[in-house]
Amino acid sequence: MKKHIFRALAAVLLLIFGTHSAEAQVSLQEMYEGLEFDMPRVKETFFPDYSRPITDFGAQDGGIVKNTEAFKMAISEVNSKGGGRVVIPRGIWLTGPIELKSNINLHLEDGALLLFSRDFDDYFLISTSFEGLNTMRNISPIYANNVENIAITGKGTIDGNGDAWRPVKKGKMTAKQWKTLINSGGVLSEDEKMWFPSEKSKLGYDLSTDQNVPDLEGIEAHQKVKDYLRPVMVSIVNSKQILLDGPTFQNSPAWNIHPLMSEDVIIRNLNVRNPWYSQNGDGLDVESCKNVLIYNNTFDVGDDAICIKSGKNKDGRDRGIPTENVVIKNNIVYHGHGGFVVGSEMSGGVKNVHVSNCTFMGTDIGLRFKSTRGRGGVVENIYISDIDMINIPAEAIRFNLFYGGKSPILDDDEEAKEEVRDETPMPVTEETPSFRDIFMKNIRVVDSQKAAFFMGLPEMNVKNIRLENSVLEAEEGITVIDVEGLELINVKVITTGDDAALTLYNTKNVNVKDLSFVENGPTPVRILGKLTSNVKLEKDDFTAVDTQIQKAKELPENALILN
Repeated sequence: MKKHIFRALAAVLLLIFGTHSAEAQVSLQEMYEGLEFDMPRVKETFFPDYSRPITDFGAQDGGIVKNTEAFKMAISEVNSKGGGRVVIPRGIWLTGPIELKSNINLHLEDGALLLFSRDFDDYFLISTSFEGLNTMRNISPIYANNVENIAITGKGTIDGNGDAWRPVKKGKMTAKQWKTLINSGGVLSEDEKMWFPSEKSKLGYDLSTDQNVPDLEGIEAHQKVKDYLRPVMVSIVNSKQILLDGPTFQNSPAWNIHPLMSEDVIIRNLNVRNPWYSQNGDGLDVESCKNVLIYNNTFDVGDDAICIKSGKNKDGRDRGIPTENVVIKNNIVYHGHGGFVVGSEMSGGVKNVHVSNCTFMGTDIGLRFKSTRGRGGVVENIYISDIDMINIPAEAIRFNLFYGGKSPILDDDEEAKEEVRDETPMPVTEETPSFRDIFMKNIRVVDSQKAAFFMGLPEMNVKNIRLENSVLEAEEGITVIDVEGLELINVKVITTGDDAALTLYNTKNVNVKDLSFVENGPTPVRILGKLTSNVKLEKDDFTAVDTQIQKAKELPENALILN
């Protein structure tokens, strides 16, 4: 009963503060307003008034005849004329991979369904980057490399036929769905807990020591596991002046949309979808890109929704291209492992990111920051405001620098949820990741498992984190481990379980002002760890604060300062 009362109270507070409206569209001019850093205007696309439908080049609708050559001829012809629209009319248009050229606007009219082939032989291997590593993958259904001034627009739908490619875990399906899947063909793992579309796909999985990238060299070795090398659906590499505006992007083989080492990118008015069980079914992964606007989109995906990356480990550090100058406004995320995510591949660095006026409904985690030893890279100058979240089954806010590739919500047949934390400090090198200068305000959360979790490394604490003017309703409170420089200003933590509102462990330079918590509830604040020091708590009505704080016996004398 108490939990329902607190949840209702938090819902009322959410209404009082106001909530993000899907109908209130942000304009292009508004994307530059209120930014905390200097942001150059993104160079916009521009196309000549020239248009050719794919039917002029022999394309046939109906979803049976492959139109790969018709798309190739249409794009080449429009490109040769100086650019313009390649129009996809209403209908079902089956095709193999499409490669965009400069000055091409691939435009899907209302009712157009662009359906990519399930035949793996239609896709050839290319050298690229996936999950931040230099590797080989099948060419993407939509691919562009070293082009300028390209767009994908309209109100149609782009379907990557990803269910033909993706392995599926048994624990993510109902018994009936699983039976239907295995009866369709394919191959099961030895423990019969995972389905693969083919023997090549299963072999690739068995040879992958680093998540989804097999440790192989040479094209012949990759050909043997070709079916496993799922492409991202939209891959735009080394390109400039990019616009995605309007279509639905769904059912991708791996990640859905992946701008890589590109600049001047506008992504707006999209509906990005993947089945909730889709392996690596990310919505949008912006990697090593500069000057990016993301607004007025909806995401309902199988993995992280809006994700910022910059390469992984040595490959990412050698590339040395950060993701910077990114503005994200007015997006809605339904299912996803994370609503807004940084990492875990961030070895090239991330800086100058603004996120505001977004709503997360049912994402496993709301705001998710992840990395691990070996990555290197610096994440800094991240500004997040006016975020509304409901029904978050894990943490509303999570920083984890011991990320080991686990999903935040695991199936019953998977191993322990939490990655292992090693408390022994390691030497600080170029492989040590660093997260600092991250500011969050006006965060409103209703019904989360945990309000917030901040965990840095013993040798490299998460530094300079501020959370202010926020209301977090959750079963558990805020936990802070290995953080240096934490500010909690005017934060209300409504715990519906027996957890403390705030737990500090080995954390330094903490300023807590106007912390609100459940009256007559559990201990508001716990302070633990021999390294915890310089903790300042300020609240006029923090009554009997000295008796409501649990201190570990080994806590240093200077660990707690009460005003």
